[in-house]
Amino acid sequence: MNNNSLVISIASGKGGTGKTTLAVNLAAVAGAVTLLDCDVEEPNDHLFLDVKWGESREANVLFPRVDTNLCTGCGECRKACRFNAIVILGKQPLVYPELCHGCGACFLACPEKAITEVPRAVGVIERGPFRDIEFIHGRLNIGEVKGPPLINDVKEAARGNDSHVIIDAPPGTGCPTVEAVRNTDYCVLVTEPTPFGIHDLEAAADMTRQMGVKHGVVVNRSDIGDDRAVRFCEERGVTLLGQIPFDRKAAEAYSRGELLVDALPKYKELFSDLWQTILKEARNA
Repeated sequence: MNNNSLVISIASGKGGTGKTTLAVNLAAVAGAVTLLDCDVEEPNDHLFLDVKWGESREANVLFPRVDTNLCTGCGECRKACRFNAIVILGKQPLVYPELCHGCGACFLACPEKAITEVPRAVGVIERGPFRDIEFIHGRLNIGEVKGPPLINDVKEAARGNDSHVIIDAPPGTGCPTVEAVRNTDYCVLVTEPTPFGIHDLEAAADMTRQMGVKHGVVVNRSDIGDDRAVRFCEERGVTLLGQIPFDRKAAEAYSRGELLVDALPKYKELFSDLWQTILKEARNA
């Protein structure tokens, strides 16, 4: 990316607040932009985009392989593993793929050099264009439980692009969301004016603050509750980027897999103005 391009992450403390709606419609009005769907456990941005799929490749993590001819069963690999992914059965180590983080500590700790690191597929990365959007997403393999390595690979796939980058992060505030938001220039937190929405917005705002990522808030379905989201922004000194009222026609368009900026003309101006506001805030961050 060049010095003028920005990386904007879009996150939420809970699912169902409209994060995907915001991401795909902002991308649709942003001109030449790269959109990353980093919700690798359940990517769905592509459902709203007629992507012309091109590249598809496996994403791998390094996994320890033990040479039983060299292993003496000393247990140093087990002691080095902070994730309890290795147990010693008899005199042979057994590695649990679900617990292994691919950190390489066991490889470094083995005095007999009996451990090598080999690639293990955890998912796929797919990319393709839609209008002016360069779209990239990751899909975690069924049964895999660790999304952050794949999310990191999706972000790396966009490195070198000259356009602004929009990242649709996973919901919540766990490790996958942290990995998606990490090192972004600005984070848009999407919420709704309900008790659950504000509770989880607080967690998301605390997450971005602790990560040192400047953030602002968009209130979706802003007229279904009260003004608690606005009061939250005022009390915390967080920028209120915009509010989107509930609209049955918008909900119907969403259910059909349509972009709101295409289905309902008024949303083109709304999302265009919101995108300019986000860019301004991000540049002043």
